[in-house]
Amino acid sequence: MTYKAEYIWIDGTEPTAKLRSKTKIMAGSPVAVAELPIWGFDGSSTNQAEGHASDRVLKPVASYPDPIRGGDDILVLCEVLNIDGSAHESNTRALLRPFAERFADQEPIFGIEQEYTFFDGARPLGFPVGGFPAAQGGYYCGVGADEIFGRQIVENHLDHCLAAGLGISGINAEVMPGQWEFQVGPLSPLEVSDQLWIARWLLYRTAEDFNVSATLDPKPVKGDWNGAGAHTNFSTRAMREGYDAIITACEALGEGSKPMDHVKNYGAGIDDRLTGLHETAPWDQYKYGVSDRGASVRIPWQVEVDRKGYIEDRRPNANVDPYVVTRLIVDTCCTGLEKAGQV
Repeated sequence: MTYKAEYIWIDGTEPTAKLRSKTKIMAGSPVAVAELPIWGFDGSSTNQAEGHASDRVLKPVASYPDPIRGGDDILVLCEVLNIDGSAHESNTRALLRPFAERFADQEPIFGIEQEYTFFDGARPLGFPVGGFPAAQGGYYCGVGADEIFGRQIVENHLDHCLAAGLGISGINAEVMPGQWEFQVGPLSPLEVSDQLWIARWLLYRTAEDFNVSATLDPKPVKGDWNGAGAHTNFSTRAMREGYDAIITACEALGEGSKPMDHVKNYGAGIDDRLTGLHETAPWDQYKYGVSDRGASVRIPWQVEVDRKGYIEDRRPNANVDPYVVTRLIVDTCCTGLEKAGQV
């Protein structure tokens, strides 16, 4: 008896990493992730090694049922290691792990809203050849063939994510034709990041069957069109229990050099998207506010009413590395709450 294990990893492409994968044929029945074997690959072809010493190691860290192949086949998320067992410099998951462990007692959880855009060749799906569609607005959460493009891909992707056991909490059509969103979470920092990467892989793989590509470009169409973000919702136990901790977290994100430290790590091309228009704050300014979608960080209106809940960092790009954004937010907010004695 054999089964297929699709080993998936994040490469070293800059400024935005790409997903890679290859199939390993396994004997017997599926085993726990800790029992899955390490595997190797040519890092010189993934921007993770020089040609003269290109061996790199794939270490399984999470596995999920493969919803596309079915049966006993699995998807295996891997960290990239050097041959001496140390984390490769592109391995941002390894950098998140100590922060997730250090602040685990504060019970940080995330929900990430992944926006993306379908492309048919060189144009967004739904854009007429050689021109532009009607102005944005009616497409958001719309219905009908004149306003919605790619729904079958989206539905298939949703089904695949659910069948893989991912914590998908919703989907919706976005403001521009061919632009959509899915949400992952609420989950712990490592879980939400792992699952977002797997959901991205499933998105690309699902769209592939329709001869359509999906992009996380933060500004896929220049001009008066919304960009694509990865709004990141965050809370700790203290924030879920009281409003003072909500304000402390917002203030911590705006303290000193923190706004720029975060923004420069929130995805390539962030200045193209965070212009101060199209429901964004300017990339070089920080502010927070209740029910303010033009703020850097939004406090949902219901949170102010309930005096507890979560905050939404609206700055991360669609192409952000979730291991990086969760690490930065956990470090900044949990440290701030710790200093304020609100843990």
